[in-house]
Amino acid sequence: MAVSPTLARFNPSRKIWFSLAATAALTFAAVIPISQANATTIPANTGSIAVPSTISVSKSTPFDGGMKRYYGIDKLGTGDQAEGGAPIFDLPAGGTIRNVIIGTPGADGIHCEATCTLENVWWEDVGEDAATFIPTSTSATMTIKGGGALHASDKVFQHNGVGGTFIIDGFQVQDFGKLYRSCGNCKSAQGKRTVIVKNSTATYKGSAIVGINTNYGDTATITNLTIIGDSSKKIKICNKYIGNQTGAEPTSNGSGADGTYCKYTDSEIHYK
Repeated sequence: MAVSPTLARFNPSRKIWFSLAATAALTFAAVIPISQANATTIPANTGSIAVPSTISVSKSTPFDGGMKRYYGIDKLGTGDQAEGGAPIFDLPAGGTIRNVIIGTPGADGIHCEATCTLENVWWEDVGEDAATFIPTSTSATMTIKGGGALHASDKVFQHNGVGGTFIIDGFQVQDFGKLYRSCGNCKSAQGKRTVIVKNSTATYKGSAIVGINTNYGDTATITNLTIIGDSSKKIKICNKYIGNQTGAEPTSNGSGADGTYCKYTDSEIHYK
């Protein structure tokens, strides 16, 4: 907040008295709704790049986008929300993407098929999903470091494949369905999946932070999560489902911390 000229010229040797009315006015002016002050804000881009077909990223060469904005055109620019769409970026053998903004249309975001890291990646307007993890090994890990996303009508992060671990650290999200979802009806593969959410911020509106399948042994561990603008606590922290491999809609199996599948305490959830 800028300092007013009057305050800037304050001389401690002079006795300056403010009226109660003036003090109240200053106090009121300094109040910014916390939902506005902390809402997810996409950083300024350094230029835009149109992407007509998926960019494949090599495991051996990290991709640094230099905060450029990548958006889909041609077959990636239809705005199609269907599952299994083509992504802007694909990491078929894993690897690293950093300092990228996914613009609109964002197609199916980023696909990762082995251990990978997305660092300081932002989504202006999530398409079908911001990023999808499709590991073929149960030891694979996808890590999200920083970054943020806006306007995900369904999921931000989708976890498919045989299992593995998904880490979300220092992420911001606003106006979303679910921050993370372990696939509940994938026909190709199901298995025990692990998600860890820490040091992250979710701004209302939203439906749930994570969704997991208890029948496959999924676990979600959540620490230091801040939720903004949700005084009624409408955002569920951890939803549980009974998953399947038939493609049918999975059935609900409750929600909330239980120490086995949904692992968190109330003290780790901070409301503002």
